[in-house]
Amino acid sequence: MAIRMSDFQAVIFDSDGVLVDSEIIHIAVERELLSELGLQYDHTAYLSRFVGLSNTDFYHELSKDFAEQVGGNFPESFGKELQARTWPKIETELKPIEGIEDFIKSLAQPVAVASSAPIEKLQRKLEITGLGPLFAPHIYSVDHVTRGKPAPDLFLYAAEALEIDPHRCLVVEDSAHGIKAARAAGMTPIGFVGGGHVDDGLPSRLKDCGAEIVVTDYAKLLALI
Repeated sequence: MAIRMSDFQAVIFDSDGVLVDSEIIHIAVERELLSELGLQYDHTAYLSRFVGLSNTDFYHELSKDFAEQVGGNFPESFGKELQARTWPKIETELKPIEGIEDFIKSLAQPVAVASSAPIEKLQRKLEITGLGPLFAPHIYSVDHVTRGKPAPDLFLYAAEALEIDPHRCLVVEDSAHGIKAARAAGMTPIGFVGGGHVDDGLPSRLKDCGAEIVVTDYAKLLALI
């Protein structure tokens, strides 16, 4: 199936796993720390449930699991410890997703980022990978809205900032929550499964959530459009 770019006036990208190959780093550290706390997750189930959530929603779900499986209150130090373990790896290992820069430069439409990451972390990842100037000033995070994905708020916020009708926006997402958010916003989502964290079942899960098409890399996406 081909996507007619003439049907769209803007392209909105998630960041982690779509622009920067950071999910593989985040997930490995998260699961390591959670295992130490007594919470074990299957890789596929972990991706389906948690990838794409804001930190607030992520911690809320973990707190419920901890109370049920371990007992007591989820450690308040989790977030601080997670950042302390994750960011040295981000600073030294983070790379842009292959082909993303050429793909963005091929687009005639304006582009934006709409990420569940906190704004300062989002901006730093884009700075590390050199992608920031391709999107500025349209770099938006969950900090700009009340509800994170799978609510449509962040995508609608980006569309309003771009002054584009949401129905004329194409979205590139790698998570079920992100695909659902794009559909809820009235946008057309493309599932992207080119990140290092992807499991074999992710393409099917993204299609089931409403992805118009699913692609494994930006060269193939460029060919489809």
